[in-house]
Amino acid sequence: MTSQTSAAERYIPGRARSETARKVLLYGVYLAVAAIFLTPFVWTLATSFKTLPDSLNFNLIPHPWTTAAWTDLWTNPSYHFPTYIKNSLFLAAVIVTCNLFLSALGGYAFARLRFPGRELLFLLVLGTLMVPDQLRLLPIFLMMVHWGLYGSFTSYILINLVSAVNLFFMRQYFLTIPRDFEEAAKLDGAGYFKIFWRVMLPLALPAMAALAILQFQGTWNDFFWPLILFGQGNQDHYTLQLGLAQLHSQFQQQWPSVSAGSIIAILPVLLIFLAFQRYFVSGAVSAGVKG
Repeated sequence: MTSQTSAAERYIPGRARSETARKVLLYGVYLAVAAIFLTPFVWTLATSFKTLPDSLNFNLIPHPWTTAAWTDLWTNPSYHFPTYIKNSLFLAAVIVTCNLFLSALGGYAFARLRFPGRELLFLLVLGTLMVPDQLRLLPIFLMMVHWGLYGSFTSYILINLVSAVNLFFMRQYFLTIPRDFEEAAKLDGAGYFKIFWRVMLPLALPAMAALAILQFQGTWNDFFWPLILFGQGNQDHYTLQLGLAQLHSQFQQQWPSVSAGSIIAILPVLLIFLAFQRYFVSGAVSAGVKG
């Protein structure tokens, strides 16, 4: 009995030390991965406070320290940076709002309503995911030119009203909601749209928060379609991403200004994600539970 007790006593401290070593190693790996992802952001932030000659040197600490790049973005009339930010915010707000309503409405219809050809129509919607933007570039470009919408905000909004990904996302989430809520609303005499608006939509707020974050990020960072639709037009329609591209020239790269503009472009997405992180995680997880 004594020998068994002493063996157990020797074993427990050894196991505790092994567990501690495992945790230290695990957290060390976490910190290393976090440092890898954080280094470009820190370097970009430091570069935004450098002078142009100093930005070409391989040093992290600015010497001398200056805010000239940040000031130029807002005061230099050739940059139009406040206009670019306003355009990006406007387009992101409109497209996020349209996608939230239309994808929620379409997702509810595909998940709950019974109508002829529902499954075939849903498969066609999913089939559009296999068509790359480069393949539909020419037809969309010709349509917008023919309709007289080329170079306008309307053209960009029309091609981004709702996406198949968002429809699929909301359909998956509505499938996870028990039908008891709908049955209770039907007993009270509610119609399909009233059930959707008063019952299902409030229950889908976590999924809609996740969708809003993803759609805002996609619209805010979009470069391809703004370049196609606004690239040859008036700079008053440029988005923030096109404005950042304007800071590159054939003979000189304005790295401090590009870095400052990149930090400004990151902040809205970062703030929205931090504010709605809880809803984003719960909504994204719930949407993938049931197919």
